[in-house]
Amino acid sequence: MTPDPSSPPKDAGETKSGRRGFMAFAAAGIAGILIAPGVRLIEVAQAAAAAGTTSTGANSKVRWGMLIDSTKCASGCNDCVTACNTENGLSGGTKTTDSQWIRKIEIKEVRTGKTQSLPVMCQHCAEPPCVDVCPTGASFKRADGIVLVDKHSCIGCRYCMMACPYKARSFVHEPLTNQNSDVPRGKGTVESCTMCVHKVDKGESPACVSACAAAGHEAILFGDLNNPESEISRRIRSIQTTQLRADLKLDPGVSYHGI
Repeated sequence: MTPDPSSPPKDAGETKSGRRGFMAFAAAGIAGILIAPGVRLIEVAQAAAAAGTTSTGANSKVRWGMLIDSTKCASGCNDCVTACNTENGLSGGTKTTDSQWIRKIEIKEVRTGKTQSLPVMCQHCAEPPCVDVCPTGASFKRADGIVLVDKHSCIGCRYCMMACPYKARSFVHEPLTNQNSDVPRGKGTVESCTMCVHKVDKGESPACVSACAAAGHEAILFGDLNNPESEISRRIRSIQTTQLRADLKLDPGVSYHGI
């Protein structure tokens, strides 16, 4: 159509404004597209944005971590595992389809034949590979270093499980009942040790730490790695410690003594 010469030309600002409005409308429409059952791009974007903010109870000046003393960890003792299962509503089963947030392993020094027992869980890395590979932002690290999974954003792709060198993540295969209201879980999502974040945010210790202390072993020490005066920091400075797969330079929040 030939433009009416009697009509005034559109202001450049008005044209740009209209273009911006159209692009915003188009983006909103695209964001509404389903990329998986029940998951929309707009929800993915919101989850990713949320992952970059300070979570409730998280403080960037703090970095929570654990020190596990294998010399105090008794072979055959599963108090920490039992406490974790009870606190987080896990079945405690050992099938490949059962969730295990913490597991006891036995290691043997080939040269000396010495055996040791120690618990392994999510290592809450400063550079978590699970976060790097997650396509939706469901895997994220809180400001205080605790690595978590947003159940509302997890699409069950399990890339994070493949990326984790500690085999610390589980996939929920079956519907769940009798859940702990503080620990939401869901079929079709990935999960792992949360360091009992619901307790930490209340100023309490993780369930495994409390159970180990109650049993008289005190093999697991929990505290603020960023505070040089905290008990865990002083202890790490005074004894030999190591991180699992330190060669990967992931800077885990969990250290071990005696291995």
